[in-house]
Amino acid sequence: MGDRRVDQIDTPEILKALSPIWLTKQETARRVRQRIGTVLDWAKAAGFRSGNNPVEEISKALPRQSDRKGHHAALPYADVPAFVQNLRGDDPTISDLALEFLILTAARTGEVLEAKWDEIDLEQAAWTIPARRMKAGREHRVPLAPRCLGLLEKAKLVGAGSDFVFPGRSGEKPMSNMVLLMTMRRLKSAYTVHGFRSAFRDWASERTNFAREICEAALAHIVKDKTEAAYRRGDLFEKRRELMVTWAVWVGGNMTNVVTLRSSVG
Repeated sequence: MGDRRVDQIDTPEILKALSPIWLTKQETARRVRQRIGTVLDWAKAAGFRSGNNPVEEISKALPRQSDRKGHHAALPYADVPAFVQNLRGDDPTISDLALEFLILTAARTGEVLEAKWDEIDLEQAAWTIPARRMKAGREHRVPLAPRCLGLLEKAKLVGAGSDFVFPGRSGEKPMSNMVLLMTMRRLKSAYTVHGFRSAFRDWASERTNFAREICEAALAHIVKDKTEAAYRRGDLFEKRRELMVTWAVWVGGNMTNVVTLRSSVG
């Protein structure tokens, strides 16, 4: 909106900003609308403008968007072992290592790509993601299966000298998430990287008897029930370790060595 004063912004200006992307980049357009509304709400509270927020009326002037897409397209969990076997090779690239690490830890793309070596405790086989990088805004510990430790050893050699576990070309910045997308395309996969979290969750539900709270904790999901959250003190780390080791072995194709059922109590 250029240098227009905040008290001069009204429905026409917002409509002009949103119209070019409202139907072509729908999610982006919705986020822009939300952020404009937040800025204008703050400006009114701070005394820089008055009257109603024009964003509240803007939807009436915009065409109806198509229905939102559902969940991220996820590779069926039964196909993950074959996918990972195809991903592995004698001379893996840093993106290959990053993608397999993401699959085995069930972590989000940004959490993996921005991982630094000072977050990794090889002796304790744990990765501690700081709160500022977590969607829930709180620190999250990830138990690392033996295969993950092997991937980290290879990453140390490939990306030697960088603070990032999976660095970009310069070593000074993390790898771009586009690199993982290109890796998926190279493997002729139409599924999303984020979808591996869904594949993990489906596998945990359908092929194991790990308690729901353990599976949800592995994904760093927030406990929505306020009463349950009030009494939850630990992070179920050791129980999650058992879950993640089982997942890694299953993904590796060693299904005959996996005990998929465990008691749901205790």
